[in-house]
Amino acid sequence: MKPAISVITCTHNPRRHYLDRVLNALKDQTLSTEHWELLIIDNASDRSLNAEIDLSWHPKARCLREEQLGLTPARLRGIREAEAEILIFVDDDNVLNSDYLEIALQISKNFPFVGAWGGQTQGEFEVPPPDWAQPYLILLAIREFDHNKWSNLYSYETTPCGAGLCVRKLVAEKYAELVFHHPKRLELDRKGQRLTSGGDSDLAFTAHDLNLGTGLFPALKLTHLIPAQRLQESYFLKLIEGVHYSNAVLDFLRGDPNWSAMSSNSSLRGKLRQFYHLFKRYSREHRFYEASQRGKLLAVQEITEFLDNLSSTPPLSH
Repeated sequence: MKPAISVITCTHNPRRHYLDRVLNALKDQTLSTEHWELLIIDNASDRSLNAEIDLSWHPKARCLREEQLGLTPARLRGIREAEAEILIFVDDDNVLNSDYLEIALQISKNFPFVGAWGGQTQGEFEVPPPDWAQPYLILLAIREFDHNKWSNLYSYETTPCGAGLCVRKLVAEKYAELVFHHPKRLELDRKGQRLTSGGDSDLAFTAHDLNLGTGLFPALKLTHLIPAQRLQESYFLKLIEGVHYSNAVLDFLRGDPNWSAMSSNSSLRGKLRQFYHLFKRYSREHRFYEASQRGKLLAVQEITEFLDNLSSTPPLSH
């Protein structure tokens, strides 16, 4: 019988006690294993995970090795291998509530016009977060809300994050096609120690390309395991830089009108410097603001070079 859900867990050198908790939570799902498959994508870990993790409890579980480093290549491998029409991406530090898969499947039936959806994420911290970090916990995919919300607009208000992300396979396959035609998308997600992001938003936004919506549902709940290292200021500085870099690249790839307006006037880079001031209010400390600027400036430099190269490439002869 074809599974209704493919659970895809991409991992690179995981914390084993975290991964064990992720797998135990999947083992405790109320949805019978006959209705879903489990794909563990070992993304170029230093030691192969295939012989180290026990998947014997699941009749439709596979551990697959993806040698191209990066979360996006790992996700693409999972998309290619998945057999179900609903894909759920469960990170190697995501502990699902026991009814997560059952509720996600029901949402897919009750809301056929939604192509990508997610739920609430509660943090479980190895050490208590310092007071200064509270406004920035959303960057660690912490989100709680009390009502369903969905939209067919490109809005982060209804866009799920990567933790527990649910997508229809036709959306995921369209996303894979977009990445193939624009490899810049490969740089939107984690790769080794890089803290870039945005691939999950790009994947969710692809639902709109197919005239479907995105949504958030409070009944879907998971716990995000957060080690002490992720609560250090040095980590947040690196994370903020990566997030702002990725958002700027994603805005460009998604055709944000700000890019078009600015590129039509004098210097693209100069206009983008003016645009930066719009974001200053999002940073509460100057060093965090500077990190956000570094991320955006790097994105601008890379995209400017891309556009310059594109304009200087001679047309194909017929």
